[in-house]
Amino acid sequence: MSCADQLFRKTCLDILQNGVRDDNLTVRPHWEDGTPAHTIKKFGVVNRYDLSKEFPILTLRRTYWKSAVDELLWIWQKKSNNVHELGSHIWDAWADENGSIGKAYGYQLGVKHHYKEGDMDQVDRVLYDLKHNPASRRILTNIYTFADLSEMALYPCAYSMTFNVSGDTLNAILNQRSQDMLAANNWNVVQYAVLVHMFAQVSGLKAGELVHVIADCHIYDRHIPIIERMLDEPEYEAPTFTVDPSVTDFYAFTKDSFRLENYQYSPFEDKIPIAI
Repeated sequence: MSCADQLFRKTCLDILQNGVRDDNLTVRPHWEDGTPAHTIKKFGVVNRYDLSKEFPILTLRRTYWKSAVDELLWIWQKKSNNVHELGSHIWDAWADENGSIGKAYGYQLGVKHHYKEGDMDQVDRVLYDLKHNPASRRILTNIYTFADLSEMALYPCAYSMTFNVSGDTLNAILNQRSQDMLAANNWNVVQYAVLVHMFAQVSGLKAGELVHVIADCHIYDRHIPIIERMLDEPEYEAPTFTVDPSVTDFYAFTKDSFRLENYQYSPFEDKIPIAI
């Protein structure tokens, strides 16, 4: 079985067996029919993925990884906040009539800041430091900008990345304030694993560890029976992940720059309702 499956199973079982419910609280998320979307949760979950050994994609059910990569590129390459520039419709529920999600996600990464080396946005600063200052302990991004929260359709969930070079290896920490385990956990893990591979390749480094820190790690009430059925599914070995070695420019990657070989997954097709 894959490490991603093991960590997902362990985290979900811990939440179901030892988690805290919020049924007695007033909650913001709701289901499409207007019913409050309550959760059972664990606080402060930390999962570690060694990208040098395995690509962390679930086999318990299919993760549509190409769509996940497309969203990653929409945020980190295009630095966009308009859903019309995204291949999928996952952000449509939060967009306005013009397709904008406000000053959120990609918008924040694209804002330029002044440094002694010149004006750069957050992505270009990471690229610069990985090349010129790999020993730095200040290589990070943060899109949780308090001054702009009122103009965001959704506060950032995955809000901060910290990069650290150890020898010839690039490691990273993904900080997430909130995580929907069923709908979004592996989607985000796959995205940021790919991001580490991207930054590593264009910086002449090897991809190392991705550490995923989740403050509020939860399973929604209507997801509980789905999770319980899913955890009974068979597991497979992790597939082989490859990156087009000819790409040396971060902005030249496309979703077709990445390949998964021998990706086997359980035919788990339960429809997953999304809390909004």
